[in-house]
Amino acid sequence: MSVHAFIFPGQGSQFVGMGQALAEAFPAAREVFEEVDEALRQRLSRLIFEGPAEELMLTRNAQPALMAVSLAVLRVLEREAGLATREKVRAVAGHSLGEYSALVAAESLSLAEAARLLRQRGEAMQQAVPPGEGAMAALLGVGLEDAREICDVAAEGPGGRQVVEPANDNGGGQVVISGASEAVERAIGIAKARGVKRAMLLAVSAPFHCALMQPAAEAMAGALTGAAIAAPKVAVVANVTAAKVTEPDQIRDRLVRQITGLVRWRESILAMAEMGVESFVEIGAGRVLTGLTRRIVPDAEARPVGTPPEIESLVKLL
Repeated sequence: MSVHAFIFPGQGSQFVGMGQALAEAFPAAREVFEEVDEALRQRLSRLIFEGPAEELMLTRNAQPALMAVSLAVLRVLEREAGLATREKVRAVAGHSLGEYSALVAAESLSLAEAARLLRQRGEAMQQAVPPGEGAMAALLGVGLEDAREICDVAAEGPGGRQVVEPANDNGGGQVVISGASEAVERAIGIAKARGVKRAMLLAVSAPFHCALMQPAAEAMAGALTGAAIAAPKVAVVANVTAAKVTEPDQIRDRLVRQITGLVRWRESILAMAEMGVESFVEIGAGRVLTGLTRRIVPDAEARPVGTPPEIESLVKLL
């Protein structure tokens, strides 16, 4: 039998209607959405199911919404299918905000606590940089070190050095960069001049995972100080270290560093493969991480689980 890991998606995977079929089919999924609504004192579930898309896309909404969908899937697997995460998986990890979903799955954070923290995180990240002053871009067909070099050259502008740095090492030759808008534009031009396969701006509202997010990191340091965090019951691989975290204070530190730090997704997947994981199950909305995982470890199984038919298929597998 394969050794499994559960992986949880991050921002960009959201869409109006995600999780609705789950809520209609399973009482356990409905409970999750109700708990998140109560924790946030907002009918976030209505926004998730009905839109409008522009409001769901806002960072303050998208982050807890994606977590809610992931945990609705997980709750159905555990409650209705009897698949206990701590018994069925060797490790969990999440991409950026997905790390909070992974911590709930590992029984380190409560669902309500994670929802409140993600609301604060989304608001802090949105407020850290004025609109239009930051940007992110995807470089395709480039490795991390080449991306670092492109950013280093692009940082030098007419008015002095500006922030631009790798934000996500997604694997398969995909690196996302983040920073000041002018510097990111320069990086795109340099990448194209160097023959990088593709370089394009991303439709995001702020420059995540770079030094410009320091005000958000400071805000989250305060929020996490008072958060109830327990030692995880399953191995959690952290974004910024691509290594296991085991202690509550260690988890707080990694979550703060994650705001400004590189999401080391490629290395995280490789670390789980080295732990013996042969099957990666993407829990929640979309299939972005499934595609990335297949490029990072082509010999491993990778599948998305976010709909009732996909849940049924996974139950048969496990």
